[in-house]
Amino acid sequence: MTAVTTTTHQTAKAPAPLAPVEGTHQVRRRRRLAPGRRLPATRLIGPAAVLTLWILASAAGLLDPGAIPAPWTVLETGSRLWSEGTLPDDILTSLQRAATGFSIGLTVGILLALASGLTRTGEALIDGTVNLNRAIPTLGLIPLFILWLGIGETFKIAIIAIVVYIPIYLNTHAALSGIDSRFVELAEVQGLSKFQFIRQVVVPGALPGFFVGLRLGVTGSWLGLVVLEQINATSGLGYMMFQAQNYGQTDVILVGLVVYGIFGLISDSAVRLIERRVLSWRRTLSS
Repeated sequence: MTAVTTTTHQTAKAPAPLAPVEGTHQVRRRRRLAPGRRLPATRLIGPAAVLTLWILASAAGLLDPGAIPAPWTVLETGSRLWSEGTLPDDILTSLQRAATGFSIGLTVGILLALASGLTRTGEALIDGTVNLNRAIPTLGLIPLFILWLGIGETFKIAIIAIVVYIPIYLNTHAALSGIDSRFVELAEVQGLSKFQFIRQVVVPGALPGFFVGLRLGVTGSWLGLVVLEQINATSGLGYMMFQAQNYGQTDVILVGLVVYGIFGLISDSAVRLIERRVLSWRRTLSS
């Protein structure tokens, strides 16, 4: 009897289980919708996969060597052209043309976008003209520019500049037009000068669109260069490929395409790196 009483007494003193908090059953693990942590060198996975498939297909004999030479054949041809001094000279010439045209197009695109995005008079005079220029195929202007500027280097640089300035202008102007008007009103209330307004409001608001246009402009400069260097040129990667076409040298053509691809990938990656550094204050999906 005593044992039973003691057991009953201890049971009575045992702590009662905690009552479930209201709404506990509704708590769920938060679903992650973001892409996740950025992996290193992810942009090289695609090109590496293409190269791997090329190697495997060539080794298995699935590709005609006359149409698509094996990667090791292209590598041997590139090494031979480099040792002969032909490839370095052509690369240097192409880089000079692309850099000159890109610099001019970049400057013109930024100045026109600022003039059009910050003043109504500039928008009336510039925006419609640029959009008309955009509607005209740039490469279709080549015959006219040859008549105006001659067949030398000037018309090539001019065409590259046009290819570059259009996307830079369009994206920068769109970013300027998309700046929230409340920021403008706040700048007016704070009594900012025109220079302070541009530095503190306009530039940060336009940078995201500017970098999009910059990436398109870099790519456009290489695309235009491929075509222009096949028109009355005596040097450059495009000239080398055009000459190889006449002699049926597919491996030389692929060497030129690989070099173009490498420079395009490097320049685009450089722009993206600068963009991440300059716009590090933003919190986006890519970051």
